[in-house]
Amino acid sequence: MNEFADNISDLLGDKLGESITAFGELTIIVDASDIIETLTLLRDAPGQEFVALVDICGADYPARADRFEVVYHLLSPRQNKRIRVKVRTSEDNPVPSATAVYVGADWFEREAYDLYGILFTGHPDLRRILTDYGFEGHPLRKDFPLTGFVEVHYDEALKQVIYEPVALRQEFRNFDFLSPWEGTDYVLPGDEKAKLS
Repeated sequence: MNEFADNISDLLGDKLGESITAFGELTIIVDASDIIETLTLLRDAPGQEFVALVDICGADYPARADRFEVVYHLLSPRQNKRIRVKVRTSEDNPVPSATAVYVGADWFEREAYDLYGILFTGHPDLRRILTDYGFEGHPLRKDFPLTGFVEVHYDEALKQVIYEPVALRQEFRNFDFLSPWEGTDYVLPGDEKAKLS
């Protein structure tokens, strides 16, 4: 794995921001401005040949200035290797679209836009793909309310779907999933033998 990380470092040069090896996988972090060139090098370089884009997903870290990470998972069938490429961005800074390098990036980028609000420049059709037409917000952001903003139901009298503000029938409850039999400082009758083993 160290040799693989060194090869990637040599290939990318100053484009490589950070390289992390964990759990037998290599993760590299690059600037958003370098993502297209990085992906192209990883795809076309002899000895690398990461020709398969497995996934693009988003991650939200609201405490950071660049709160989003766009994560590209690539596979090299010839080398039998995987690599994870990360780009950090904010709500207002778009990431260049990878559709010119990997055609399959189209769906994944639309999904990241819909669920996180991550913007991609140069995308051929960046619009919502999983949420409803009039949906407000981005549901996988950490600051999105658990209840959402509207609730939907079918009105039998009007014969149509109705959108209404959320009305909670009861307050949220915090459930303590700790069993009353666990967490005691004393041994319950009959458990003497169980505590010994």
